[in-house]
Amino acid sequence: MSDRPKGIQIVYDGQCPFCTSYVRLVRLRKAVGQVDLINARDPHPLVDEIVAAGLDLNEGMAAKYEGRLYHGHECVHLLSTLSEPEGMSSGLLKRLFASKGRTRLLYPYMRGGRDIVLRILGRTQI
Repeated sequence: MSDRPKGIQIVYDGQCPFCTSYVRLVRLRKAVGQVDLINARDPHPLVDEIVAAGLDLNEGMAAKYEGRLYHGHECVHLLSTLSEPEGMSSGLLKRLFASKGRTRLLYPYMRGGRDIVLRILGRTQI
């Protein structure tokens, strides 16, 4: 038996429509068990831990899985490798981000899109 914690915690921008849709699309429960979705704009011990680790939540979403923090493109790649390809949207996301290199190349554009949408919606950075 492993001493590793079961489940995953995902910290995302709850005011970003893309981030919110993405974390709801990934199908993780079969692979990891409990999935805790944490809005980075709300007080939470994991948000504090991420900030203390020097990770900028405006630069990328984060996840804590098996005791390790994943941030930005590493987080999206992790989520895609753990997700079940149920449905067209989640299957497409899984295939799109299955490659670490492709995820690393695409992530800055995703983050840039987030920044533009937040500005259009009149929302601030985290």
